[in-house]
Amino acid sequence: MKVTRREFLALSCQIGAGIALSGCLGIDMKPTLDYVEEVRKMDRIKTAKQTTSLCYYCSVTCGLICGSDPKTGKIFNIEGDPDHPISEGSLCAKGAGMFQTTEINEHRLTKVLYRAPFSDKWETKPMDWAVKEIAKKIKTLRDKDFITQNAKGQVVNRMETIAHMGSSKIDNEECWSVTTMMRALGLVQLDHQARV
Repeated sequence: MKVTRREFLALSCQIGAGIALSGCLGIDMKPTLDYVEEVRKMDRIKTAKQTTSLCYYCSVTCGLICGSDPKTGKIFNIEGDPDHPISEGSLCAKGAGMFQTTEINEHRLTKVLYRAPFSDKWETKPMDWAVKEIAKKIKTLRDKDFITQNAKGQVVNRMETIAHMGSSKIDNEECWSVTTMMRALGLVQLDHQARV
């Protein structure tokens, strides 16, 4: 069906007037607007650059397909990869919520926030300040609570007041490096997020 320019303008004006009047008459346009938004999202998905990735929240390592805007490079959609041999496109709640960890989440923390003891206000601090504070507190605790010998007089060289919780977002080599570093500090209470 061919539409002339005049018919197109008349139809556009009629649709615009209908939308404007619907607000005055109390007609709920939300379902229509939601449908239009869904169509826009589908158009974005069709033109998106798709990249495969993995979810590392547990040892299953489900497959993901990340859709990113080719102009900005920002991820706007994450879904399960149906070609992945393990998950076959399904995701648990943590994997499905992976989208919230991307930069599109306006509530994602991008700076160090510090609240002093007994204070009710948060302060913004530089990242190097946070790293130095953590190192200082570990050093203080290690100097104070490091156990060199147990009750039997055996050399143990351990630290029982600090524990380490590992991340499942690291591979075997990184896990080995972190574990070696924690053992060098004398930590004996090591655990892993994937086990929990």
